[in-house]
Amino acid sequence: MRSILQRFRPSYRQKLFLLAAAPMVLAVLAIALLVAEQSRAMAEQEIRQLEAQLLEAKKRELRNYVTQARNGFYFIYGSAAPDNEAAKEQVMQILAAMIYGEEGFFFVYDYEGRNLVSPRQTDLINGNHWDLTDSEGTYVVREFIEIARQGAGYVDHLWPKPSTGEEGRMITYVTSFPSWRWAVGTGVFIDDVLVSVAAARAEVEAKVRRTFVYIGAITFAALMVVFASGLVLNIRERRLADAKLRELTQRVLDTQEEERGRVARELHDGISQILVGVRYALDVARRRVASGDLRAADTLAKGTDNLGLAIQEVRRISRDLRPGVLDDLGLGPAIKTLAEDFQTRTGIDTHFATVVFRNRLDQDAKIAMYRIAQEALTNVERHANASHVRIDLRGHRAGATLKIADDGIGLRDARAHTPGIGLRNMQERMDQLGGTLRILSSRDGTLIEAQVPLSHMLPPEDGTVTQPKVRA
Repeated sequence: MRSILQRFRPSYRQKLFLLAAAPMVLAVLAIALLVAEQSRAMAEQEIRQLEAQLLEAKKRELRNYVTQARNGFYFIYGSAAPDNEAAKEQVMQILAAMIYGEEGFFFVYDYEGRNLVSPRQTDLINGNHWDLTDSEGTYVVREFIEIARQGAGYVDHLWPKPSTGEEGRMITYVTSFPSWRWAVGTGVFIDDVLVSVAAARAEVEAKVRRTFVYIGAITFAALMVVFASGLVLNIRERRLADAKLRELTQRVLDTQEEERGRVARELHDGISQILVGVRYALDVARRRVASGDLRAADTLAKGTDNLGLAIQEVRRISRDLRPGVLDDLGLGPAIKTLAEDFQTRTGIDTHFATVVFRNRLDQDAKIAMYRIAQEALTNVERHANASHVRIDLRGHRAGATLKIADDGIGLRDARAHTPGIGLRNMQERMDQLGGTLRILSSRDGTLIEAQVPLSHMLPPEDGTVTQPKVRA
């Protein structure tokens, strides 16, 4: 299982695509469900209104049938006595003859449930159907009689169609002949209404499905646009990243070559000439010893002094490449030594100030701050034409800050907003530490301020130590 998960682990680009596409898909899905639900609700309301209108039309039609039929024989019923069998027989004959359409007919039940008239279903005549129920369990005849006892009304029920014998939904209007204790009525099958309602609902569902298809197509198109845009952006960003990587690689190579050139110049201009002098002194001393000249000792002493100068020069170059005092005593003493050597070498008045650090900088922060100070002093020596330099190193609640200020002519690259490789190296060192680099340059001087965050400060050391008074 773990191997399968690792095999299908999404890449960074796929995660970005999912991050961009998932909210949109969820939003579109929610909108689609909301639209579908509202469409169904509105359509269902309209369908119910349509159904109610159609049923009301059927009811009015039934009521008219019964009213016309009653008016047709009311002169007989109105003047007949309750026990006038002849009048009853005459009215039953009239009702039995009143059939209409393919399924329409009139029926008569007495209040005991016995059928008296049923022209299209004659097998029901003279039978007692008090307990007759439809497939839904409705006591149909009891409902007829109950409505007739109340005066008149409608009954919704199932009834076998005379033409097929299959049950169908029917609405029946029933009225009463109270003196004869009759329930008289007629009904109409509402299959056409049900078909119309079912067709309307099917049309609504079809529209909802089409809406889902349209929304799905639009969502798919949007996803393709997002995918294409992401692909274009990814290709563009990759090209930019490759260009930046090539530029960074070139800067690293340039820095390496520059550092190699500086070391080579110092070796050639310093150590190489001193060693040549030492070799010359040793050669002269050898000849004088061979000839018995007493000045051989002076020549050897001079060669020894030159050799000491060479050793000091080697130590200086080594210290510039990686100062041992930075590892042994900390950042403060290392920058102080750097400032003193800078003042001795250049003759520029250099003042260094610091305070006791409660916390200590980690190794990466110390190296970055030292290199920034070293690069800043190199820029002062080469370009600033300054007479005074102030270096300030302090720790505070937000971290540690290094400031290098001079009174020179300013940095031309900083004023032109096109920083050189040295300034770019400073900025990149601060970016790697999550710190900030601020450069303020004008014709009156330059201020370089580097600040590392508190996350690069180590907790105080335990025990009594005397070195932390000068250690950063």
